[in-house]
Amino acid sequence: DEEAALMPQSSISEAEARVRLAEVAANRAERHARQEEEAAAAAAAAEAARPKVVSPLGTYRLTSCFCQRWGTMHWGIDLAAPMLTPEYSVEDGVVLRAGAASGYGLAVYILGESGDVTVYGHMEKIQVRAGDVVEAGDQIALLGNRGQSTGPHLHFEVHSGGLEGKRVDPVKWLAARGVHL
Repeated sequence: DEEAALMPQSSISEAEARVRLAEVAANRAERHARQEEEAAAAAAAAEAARPKVVSPLGTYRLTSCFCQRWGTMHWGIDLAAPMLTPEYSVEDGVVLRAGAASGYGLAVYILGESGDVTVYGHMEKIQVRAGDVVEAGDQIALLGNRGQSTGPHLHFEVHSGGLEGKRVDPVKWLAARGVHL
């Protein structure tokens, strides 16, 4: 056969083939391990770059402070914005409560990684449930005017150390974490 005569004969032993297969498998495993390391490094870099604390609203106007007001203490701050403005979790955490709350109409309570509880009140629509895990910047609600409210705004509180903890000035709490209202 003319074609067979033109093609040179080539062969290796079965032992040589097994060595070669082992080399291929080792190279494949090394490449896979390198890709996993690169993916892990990229994920770690993305996590490090992700903000850990954010503002609860994008655009707003501070309308009431953490201060005495009309003879009683106002335990949070009020941030006015148009109805249905998105509200965001200020830090990573777990939703403790989400629903009707006396005075707030509707409210969300989040236990953050800091150990503090942040409270968001007067929203029109809640978009999370108790037990949900949230990250800083996740949308949790739409701003509203429910409960004891004089206009569309977010009432925002911080309870240091947990739900029954001391209520602290949210402006100072955020500023200590690099967020300036």
